Amino acid sequence: MPKLGKAGSLQSRVNIVHSLTHTESWAVDLSWDIIARFGKQEEMPREFFTDFVKVAQDEGRHFTLLAARLEELGSYYGALPAHDGLWDSASATSKDLLSRLAIEHCVHEARGLDVLPTTISRFRNGGDSTTADLLETVVYPEEITHCAAGVKWFKYLCQRSRNPASEQENCAVENETTEENEVIPKFHSIVRTYFRGPLKPPFNEAARKAAGFGPEWYEPLAVKVPNAQ
Repeated sequence: MPKLGKAGSLQSRVNIVHSLTHTESWAVDLSWDIIARFGKQEEMPREFFTDFVKVAQDEGRHFTLLAARLEELGSYYGALPAHDGLWDSASATSKDLLSRLAIEHCVHEARGLDVLPTTISRFRNGGDSTTADLLETVVYPEEITHCAAGVKWFKYLCQRSRNPASEQENCAVENETTEENEVIPKFHSIVRTYFRGPLKPPFNEAARKAAGFGPEWYEPLAVKVPNAQ
C-alpha cells in the first residue's frame, strides 16, 4: 500500500482520493450485500430495505464523484493498490446480521467520521478546495446517515431479540436502561470478537452523536483488553 501523505503534494492528493474512491466502491457492494444476504433471511421490515437502498444510492454517487475527481487530478480508479479490509470484515460477519451492522457500520463507517474532518482540512490547506468541498458538502454529511442506519438497526435487532413476537417496525430502543444494560454490552462483545485491537481515538463525538450513539458505545473499546490467561 502506498503512503497516503497529508495532501500537500499532487501525488498525495491522488493517493488519498484513490483510497476514498476504493472505500466507496466496497461500500456500494456491501450495501447491496446486506440487503440480499440478510433482509429476507432475517425477516427484516420494509424500512430496513428502504434504508440500505438509500445507502447504496448515496455510496454509488460518492464513488462516481470521487472517481471523476481522481481523473481531474490526472489519475484513475485502479491505478494504485488498494486495501481489502472492509471485505475481510464482511467475510468474517457473513453469517450474522448483528455483527455485520456493528463492524461495518458502527466501527468502520464511524472511523470514517473520525478522520474525514482532518482529511478535508488537509485538502483545503493544500490548495485543493474542490476536493475539500466535495468531501465536506456531500460525502461527510451522508456518511453520518449511513452510520446512523447501522446504529438504528443494531438497536432494533437487540430489541426484537428481547420480544420476538413484537410486530413493531420502529427501531427505537425501549428506554435508556435497556440500551445501557443490553444493547451496548452486546455491541462491545461483538466488536471485541470481530475487530482486531482497540478502536483508535480521537473520536468525532459530534458526528457520532448525530449518528445515534454516544461515548459509552465506543470509548471502552479504545482500551486494550488483556488476553485471558
